[in-house]
Amino acid sequence: MTMDMFGLVLDAGIGAVGGIGTFAAVVFFLVFLAVAFVAFKMLKRSLKMAFRIAIVVIILAVAVAGSVALLAFASSKASRPIPTRPR
Repeated sequence: MTMDMFGLVLDAGIGAVGGIGTFAAVVFFLVFLAVAFVAFKMLKRSLKMAFRIAIVVIILAVAVAGSVALLAFASSKASRPIPTRPR
């Protein structure tokens, strides 16, 4: 994907979502990022590094999936009313 296409995807996605949907997605991601950080620090002595990284990756995957889902649901537009008379 070229940089032009990447910018186009970002512009189309964030512009269509609106402020509240974007805010909810960012907050959702930041909360799960904090949970991943706390989990990483809490498991410091009890598990080896590979298992800690795996747990953090799983938590971050849930955060990314949830943020994308929030953005997708927030961007759904209301359906247009069906006209009563044909044009």
